[in-house]
Amino acid sequence: MAIGWLLLLTACGGGGATDGPPPLRPPPAVDVSDVAANDPGSSLPAGWQHGAFMEIFVRSYRDSNGDGNGDLQGLISELPYLQALGVKGLWLMPVTASSDHDHGYAVANYREIEPDYGSLADLDQLVRQAHAAGIGVVIDYVMNHSSNLNPIFVNSAYAPTNAYRDWYVWQASAPVGWNIFGTDPWHMTANGAYFGVFGATMPDWNLNNAAVVGYHLSNLRFWLNRGVDGIRFDAVGNLFELDAGHWSDVPQDYALMGQMRALLDTYSQRYMVCEAPGDPQGFGASGACGAAFAFDLRDALLGAARNDPASIATVAGYFLSAPAGMAPILANHDSFAGDRIWSQLNGNIPEYELAAASYLLAPGTPFIYYGEEVGMADAASLSGDARLRTPMSWTGDARTAGFTTGTPYRAPSANVATQNVAAEEADPASLLNFYRAMLALRNTRHSIRDGSYVLPQVAGSVMSYQRQSAGETTLVMINYGTISASTTVSGLAATATLHALYPATGVANVTADAGGMATVVAGPQSVLVFDVSPPR
Repeated sequence: MAIGWLLLLTACGGGGATDGPPPLRPPPAVDVSDVAANDPGSSLPAGWQHGAFMEIFVRSYRDSNGDGNGDLQGLISELPYLQALGVKGLWLMPVTASSDHDHGYAVANYREIEPDYGSLADLDQLVRQAHAAGIGVVIDYVMNHSSNLNPIFVNSAYAPTNAYRDWYVWQASAPVGWNIFGTDPWHMTANGAYFGVFGATMPDWNLNNAAVVGYHLSNLRFWLNRGVDGIRFDAVGNLFELDAGHWSDVPQDYALMGQMRALLDTYSQRYMVCEAPGDPQGFGASGACGAAFAFDLRDALLGAARNDPASIATVAGYFLSAPAGMAPILANHDSFAGDRIWSQLNGNIPEYELAAASYLLAPGTPFIYYGEEVGMADAASLSGDARLRTPMSWTGDARTAGFTTGTPYRAPSANVATQNVAAEEADPASLLNFYRAMLALRNTRHSIRDGSYVLPQVAGSVMSYQRQSAGETTLVMINYGTISASTTVSGLAATATLHALYPATGVANVTADAGGMATVVAGPQSVLVFDVSPPR
């Protein structure tokens, strides 16, 4: 009864007070029990987090039971595919129980698995089998807000005197003058107004309350104790709202993420990355998250692929000053990050491959959005974020995409007939096999995986740079132009030999002169990777 009444209240959004008495029954019980740290350790190799990650929307990845929804067992069945691709980490969009039963960001229970996905035992199995394949598992954590059906919020909304009232952001009446993302974030009920920056169904936690922060720390320990390898934190720039003019990227946001980073550092080999579109490098700094998605590089990566000179210069210079933990991406599950890459580049595969090489060979931790590696497009029949979150294109079946034996919960990608795993597995020149080649370089060259980034050069449409680590130097050269270009690279060891690593055939070795300069001819829209061997 309490939940039904609350649904009626929140349906009003930011409108006036809702008529009707509070529920007669008491609000539901809550579990805010403390969870102590119990680190099971890590079986993953040191530095695993510098390999490429795959962002996976479990609901759309693989359905194991024919109900039309992807699930954890379906994901487990595709671990061999991910291992063969060369992925070293998985970021799972929220797998906790949600009230949206879709994207998962409306968390109804922070310590349970979304029923459509399976059980805690299924997650434990995924972690075990992923570890056996050398793959880490990072889960999404939503600290800014919960579902309005979360029992703690139901208690909070029950009455101003409820013990959990101060766990969320409440006012007796809705303050005026607020406008965030074009809407009023205050939502009026019969018992006051609550703050929900992402809508009435997702109220914001009061993170000024130490008990609330303690609850989230316990939730994180709950998952880390089970062997999960890290956390992706959602919307970290929106955690604290000081007033109508200061609700994003305020000092308290960075400090709280530093506290979360400190928690993860007490566990062995755990990884943390933050979503902070407003200030990626600020949150990526060591005093805050220590790693953040490089939203400030995304547009330049795609611009460079289109041979835009300013974008090429931005890509070349970015890693000279950016924090070491930046996580480059081309796109993800949110519309603000753009359409799927196939749709943004209008199916231009040479440009697509240039964009992919530009971030998969770069420093930091690259994140691939599921289906990106085969060129999935937006769903033509859908709008909003749903068009980006379609079932994975395993086959060219226009109805199921090979994702389910039943009826898929959502329409497939618009280009499922041609851009799918089954078709591209058999084609040595496919986009899928290009991604495999780039990840093989990252996985076999420690200079690419976690070495330094030095001597970037731009000459016309050609960008080159060196990745260096103890005993190994790799030269990467990318020609974004549509014609061949002869480029002289400097800063090499005197008379060093450049041995071609990619492509594996058709590129001759090159020897630097006594001044450490070498001239390389790069074909149109090409990627060249060389091992730089010192003179003998």
